Parts: sequence; structure tokens; C-alpha cells
Amino acid sequence: MSDPVTVLVVEDEPLTRLSIVAGLEDEGFIVFEAANADDAITVLEANLEIQLVFTDVDMPGTMDGLRLAAFVRDRWPPIHIIVTSGHSSPDPAFLPVNAPFFSKPYRPEDIFSEIRRMTAN
Repeated sequence: MSDPVTVLVVEDEPLTRLSIVAGLEDEGFIVFEAANADDAITVLEANLEIQLVFTDVDMPGTMDGLRLAAFVRDRWPPIHIIVTSGHSSPDPAFLPVNAPFFSKPYRPEDIFSEIRRMTAN
């Protein structure tokens, strides 16, 4: 059996973050969480085992989820990225290559299977 996948959830809405984090943990993923992009970068710098970032687009702070996704892609190219939003559907040109977008509300099962697909060796 393979090692569990390590995921960073970046979501400013506490109940939404709690829900997806609990679901991911129940599915056997190792999960870190952050409420904004600045916190996410700190978590990424301290935890090099993170394999995938699941980020909301609309967040307070110095950068939104799309800018965070671009930053992660530039600084940590091997990390997979999934983008989500309940407010807007970004132009695919603004998403990093191979970063799928999920509109809220999403089915958690769809997120779990996409993470497994993206991180399969």
C-alpha cells in the first residue's frame, strides 16, 4: 500500500475548511490547513511533504487563491493544485497548467477522487 497523500487546504471560511479537512482525514489523507495565502506559504515552507494544495479563490490577504496557485506552481513545481470558488469561475487561462477547477458547492467525493487521480504514481 502506498503512503498517504499530504494535502494543504487553503480556505478562509472556517466551516467550509473544517468540513473538507474532516472529509479528507476520514479518507486517509494527511491534511494541513491555512486560512489565507500568507499562512499557506508558511505551512508549505515548513512541510516539504505536501503533495497537493486545494485552494479557494476568494480570500483576504496579500493574494487570492489564483495568485497563490501561480506562486506555488513557480516555487514548488511538483505540487499539484486544485482550485475552487463559490463566487466566480476563473478563466482557464488564469489557472496553472493541470490545475482543475471545482465550483462550490462541490461534492467532497469528487475532490477525493481527483486528488487520488492527480497523485497516483
